[in-house]
Amino acid sequence: MLLFTSGVNSDIYLHNPRGSNNRLDEQNRDRNNANRLFDSQNNDRGGYNVGSLYYYGTSVLQVEWTNQHSCHHPNSHCELVLQYMCGDLVRDGATVTTIPENRAQCENYNCNTDQRFGMHENYEYYLMCKTRERNKGLFTADQNLNNKNTAQYTRQNPGGTRRGYECPEERDYYPYWHHSPWVDIAVMTNNASRCHYYQTESQNVKDRWECVLPFATVEKYVSQNLVLPNTQEECEAFYWPLNNKNGTRAEWVRYPSHGVDPPSCQETEFTRDNHLGSGLGGQPNLYNWTIPNIDRDSCVLRIRYNISTNDYDGWNTNATVNAEKGRLQDGAKVSLAEKYGFASDAVARSRGYIFKNNPEVKLFEGADFTLRLAVNTAQYGRVFQDRSHTFSILSQPKDVKGTIYNLNVRGKRGNIVQVYPAVEYDFVPNTLELSAGDSIHIQWTGSNTNPGNNDGQGLAGSDRSNIVLLNAQQYPEGGTQKFGPGGIYGHYGVNYPMAFNNLTFLGLSQVDVKALAYLNPGQFGGEMSQLDDAGTYFDLGLRTVTCPAGIYHYMCTRNNNFSNRDQKGRIVVNTNRIALKAIGAMGGKMSLSDGSLEVIVEPGVFNDLQKIRVEQWTTQQAEERMREYNREMTVEGDYASYFYLMTPEHIIAGNSQGFTTKMKVDSGDVSVYRSTSSSFATWTQVSGVNTKDGVATFQALQGGVYVAVTSKPNVGMIVGITIACVVAIAVVVGAICYFRRNPGKWQAVQTSCTNVKRSVKSKV
Repeated sequence: MLLFTSGVNSDIYLHNPRGSNNRLDEQNRDRNNANRLFDSQNNDRGGYNVGSLYYYGTSVLQVEWTNQHSCHHPNSHCELVLQYMCGDLVRDGATVTTIPENRAQCENYNCNTDQRFGMHENYEYYLMCKTRERNKGLFTADQNLNNKNTAQYTRQNPGGTRRGYECPEERDYYPYWHHSPWVDIAVMTNNASRCHYYQTESQNVKDRWECVLPFATVEKYVSQNLVLPNTQEECEAFYWPLNNKNGTRAEWVRYPSHGVDPPSCQETEFTRDNHLGSGLGGQPNLYNWTIPNIDRDSCVLRIRYNISTNDYDGWNTNATVNAEKGRLQDGAKVSLAEKYGFASDAVARSRGYIFKNNPEVKLFEGADFTLRLAVNTAQYGRVFQDRSHTFSILSQPKDVKGTIYNLNVRGKRGNIVQVYPAVEYDFVPNTLELSAGDSIHIQWTGSNTNPGNNDGQGLAGSDRSNIVLLNAQQYPEGGTQKFGPGGIYGHYGVNYPMAFNNLTFLGLSQVDVKALAYLNPGQFGGEMSQLDDAGTYFDLGLRTVTCPAGIYHYMCTRNNNFSNRDQKGRIVVNTNRIALKAIGAMGGKMSLSDGSLEVIVEPGVFNDLQKIRVEQWTTQQAEERMREYNREMTVEGDYASYFYLMTPEHIIAGNSQGFTTKMKVDSGDVSVYRSTSSSFATWTQVSGVNTKDGVATFQALQGGVYVAVTSKPNVGMIVGITIACVVAIAVVVGAICYFRRNPGKWQAVQTSCTNVKRSVKSKV
């Protein structure tokens, strides 16, 4: 059982899709109600105003967030959990008031259907939490739970505060041991060795059980300290009223698994301490979520963030070291002696090194003065979360080929000071790489209720965006990688858009290009120079990319001055097939859409997270790129496959075995060669290639450019073998003739051979 543990003040904010942070449509910078739907424990100024989108099943959605403290760093332990939930009654609501617990305050005596109030988890779910025995094996340190025994009370929520219909115990611990409506998408962790546990214990694949009474009974007696047991044995012996065998008997009920794949699990990516910003290289923290292929009208995305210090072993610390009842002031029985260099626990405690709220420590032996530490044990083991506004999912259209990519807008009106800890405008993904034949779904949403004095163009308080092509690229910047997404693309361009005459953008029609520029249909005859009379929502729909290969830089004409982020993006279109995937210590698979290349990484092959990219080249493309370096491939034989560029090109396998690569080939007898895209200086033959049924399989340690070549027979070797055979035949014939003429010599040879045979019986 994973105890989410943390010990410092931190936040997490979801930026794409738009995170609410419990905000609805407030015009002020602060949200009005931090308890509206869920417990985020974030800054009141985070979040975006309500706005909904829809996504196609199987499409790729780039989820972006910022987290306050480090991940993938020895300073702290970190887990990030992505989940989603769908339901007919899941909604954003129309008021910032928290949905009532008293059904008499709701229309038709039914809070679940009262559309005024936002709701994720429902009323029945919360009531089950409120009457379920809390897990008393958990570490609560010195927190005073006031002798409360239900899952409503946790170390992080000792007062049992209600936020929407969320269950505090489920919120604080993952994987949860009772039923949850949340479907797991991914777990990102500093400790990938836990991935097997996360995946096998996820409710995606494992049933849950719960002690249940008829709901009418639960609702009637909830105010009379009804507490349902946690275990099957206790549940099946439980009656209500208590000790009354004529009362209502509880039932141990199975809640089936969600029946979907286990969550993906990988290492977290590096982020800095105390820095609510981007990760390495200035890139945002992200996860590419492939949307499930379902039809759902109302869904919500959730991200949870655990940040923990190493002051104690949160994974293995449990209720046995909790502070004793009536002696909370003595603190938890967590030993700090060894960590801080004391001879015994008694000495450590005498100096104030006690795991409790606000301890006063004596730093210097024999000194009379103490220093008070700002420690809150409710925050040692802390979870933060954010949730999106609602969105819909439509199943993938049957005529779509290739991959569907979502292109959206994140951020809100204002400069960085005014919007923080949200972000300014940007396109998501800022760089989108796809292949001709793939599809793109361009849509975004904004708000008309941003604070009225926030910087920006057009109508005060309003968000608007559009897309037009940029003029010619300016100010080329350096770059070490010639080909691929990190290549020499240079600056995105100046602030004047390209004039449309007969130009194309992604192969879109002139109608579509105008719609992207003017947000058609806007208000007929309205003021559109700054897009004021367009709505907050825009949807171009699903379009197949048919344009030539190239890099298309684009901009928003409205959000385009020094008071706001320069809102620009780029789309890289490849004529070749590409595949991208992050694979870590848990291993994984990736393949090109035509199945011509597959990469299989077994668990333990990579020591850390690797972002693998594969691109398919034709022979002509490969030879053109080699000519740029005045190189050519001099290996004997004909090409028997496409060329494949795999990055990173340095050694990425952490063991000598490497990862498995399967390449479709045109011949049954091939050799595979590797070079580097940085020079094509040498081609090295790959050893251990096994060809069967038109597939060449080999082990690789690194990326590079790979190609299969038909194996040519070695003429010199054939001549040598022929001569050797002739000589051997001549020797045998001569020997036979010799020993027939000299039989005594043959007996002597036999005797010698027997002695040789004996001499090699034990060793050579």
